[in-house]
Amino acid sequence: MSFVEKPAKPYKIQLLITNTSKIITIGTFDGVHIGHQKILNRVVNLAQIHGYTSAVLTLFPHPRMVLQNEHSIKLLNTIDERIELLKSYGIENVIVKEFTKEFADLSAKDYVKHILVDELKTKQIVIGYDHHFGKNREANISDLKQFAKRYDFEVEEISAQDIENVTVSSTKIRKALDNGEVDLANSYLGYNYFITGEVIKGKGLGRTIEFPTANIHIKESYKLIPNDGVYVVKSNIEGSIVYGMMNIGTNPTVDGKERSIEVYFLDFNQNIYNKVLKIEFLKRLRSEQKFMNIAALKAQLKKDRINALAYIESQNE
Repeated sequence: MSFVEKPAKPYKIQLLITNTSKIITIGTFDGVHIGHQKILNRVVNLAQIHGYTSAVLTLFPHPRMVLQNEHSIKLLNTIDERIELLKSYGIENVIVKEFTKEFADLSAKDYVKHILVDELKTKQIVIGYDHHFGKNREANISDLKQFAKRYDFEVEEISAQDIENVTVSSTKIRKALDNGEVDLANSYLGYNYFITGEVIKGKGLGRTIEFPTANIHIKESYKLIPNDGVYVVKSNIEGSIVYGMMNIGTNPTVDGKERSIEVYFLDFNQNIYNKVLKIEFLKRLRSEQKFMNIAALKAQLKKDRINALAYIESQNE
């Protein structure tokens, strides 16, 4: 039986305890990219072979948010998105442990004994060769193997060669998105990068120029938003795939000051205020620009619409 521990907001997350034996991997898994997916597949396969439950132990908030008070850090996934992605790759138990200063102060022994063994019932751990844990990251993979002998679990080490064979990293994905290169980011991720946000009321300018937009509010300030520009996107709205053009930026043509996210959905005319949408990025059309006037902006949006439709048609052939 699978379960997902749903974190309360903002960060109050409790560790759930189950009595099932588990094969587990541990990490931040920001992005759940193709490198992570290789590890997850191994965990799922081993669990099926041995009759155990597949599990991921992940920490939230990010350690740098807690230890260095660095709230400017941007992550590829919100914690809810991370849980959704981990489950989509077959992980039965997603266990989110709140990262606190007290947790950071746990000795390696207490971490292994009380959390991995007593609480999680770990029977096997699949982990990278460079894994460190415990207070001040005092213990490494060799120490973990010694603990495994003492507490009767196994360790499968992911070698340096295996990790290096997958050249992707969360850092590379963040850089690609910061540059607006969503095609490159999507190739690293193995899926389309997406945001999740609520449709809220905007100023209504788009409707006056025949391009009504849905304004998207993302409540998690740590979620990474791609570079300013115009993108082709898609969303599943009440069971139907709807394509659109998303603008990220400050709307300089009308002297906008605050950064916003707006989507003009193609051939769509429904009331979606207050709905929470998952919106996937497909392609970047252009950078955000300041036009001479509203008429010039409207003319460019018509060109953008033609280019977006051409791209969508090419992908659906």
